Amino acid sequence: MATAARKAPAKSKSRPDGKSAGLSAPKPVDFTKDEELDAYRRMLLIRRFEEKAGQLYGMGFIGGFCHLYIGQEAVVTGMKMALVDGDQMITAYRDHGHMLAMELSPRGVMAELTGRRGGLSRGKGGSMHMFSKEKHFYGGHGIVGAQVSLGTGLAFANRYRDNNNVTLTYFGDGAANQGQVYESFNMASLWKLPVIYIIENNRYAMGTSVSRSSAETDFSHRGASFKIPGIQVDGMDVRAVKAAGDLATEWCRAGKGPLILEMQTYRYRGHSMSDPAKYRSKEEVQKMRSERDPIEQVKARLLEKKWADEDELKTIDKEVRDIVADAAEFAQNDAEPDPSELWTDIVL
Repeated sequence: MATAARKAPAKSKSRPDGKSAGLSAPKPVDFTKDEELDAYRRMLLIRRFEEKAGQLYGMGFIGGFCHLYIGQEAVVTGMKMALVDGDQMITAYRDHGHMLAMELSPRGVMAELTGRRGGLSRGKGGSMHMFSKEKHFYGGHGIVGAQVSLGTGLAFANRYRDNNNVTLTYFGDGAANQGQVYESFNMASLWKLPVIYIIENNRYAMGTSVSRSSAETDFSHRGASFKIPGIQVDGMDVRAVKAAGDLATEWCRAGKGPLILEMQTYRYRGHSMSDPAKYRSKEEVQKMRSERDPIEQVKARLLEKKWADEDELKTIDKEVRDIVADAAEFAQNDAEPDPSELWTDIVL
């Protein structure tokens, strides 16, 4: 008897732009009181920490490069809320907020900024190169776009080990034009790796508007030729980020391969401490601060719903400022690394 022909597995329909049919940005989640307060505290810690880092840089306690995350706090905070234990994070050199979101010690982060013994990389990495295997944070990378290939490798390891973990790989709108990004996209799609590519589109890269540097300014389309779906997300609303994070992590854990999340966000400061940001107007920055600030949005909801009053929020702010002040005090007074530290972590 002839064997019946096997029916090919059904394939998900795809649109020409590479987005899977029916896959679109989910509505922002409704936070509970505890979730709103947790998001407020986490974002406020990043904001106050970065403000203090800027002060210490101006005072000469921090040398080299220093890239602040002020304005983009909702991105890492919302994504962290979607993770489970064992999920990993890797990013570029604007990394302080990512480390704090992954619950690394504020003391350890600040001490690394000042090059002290108690820093997370024992004073050898500085602002751009900090790691914590314990917290599943893999940097902090100074080479533009390099972390995308490394994050793809982490996802390959997760797939190989079949551990159901997901890797968050962050990069910016400027790095999105790097060649190795697309090599990574191809491999991740081919092998259906559990990696979420998070493009933090803060509009100006190192100082050039995306409209002047990118032929395709909708970064959620960047994976189209590799059949990687993408979603645009309001990166200034922590609830929208959390909703997208839930969708993306579920997508990866289901074995559907990589996903791109374009976080439409905005940095208030220059690219680095040496950047006067003359490529945009003060009015533009102030408009974003007054109308779209991620922390003020949470604060407004807490007050509107009467989940907190002004005094309670001031208490949270004071507690956060005390944590940051303690980290700064530690970072300024901790001992510098012993010269012998130069020879540790080196394979000869």
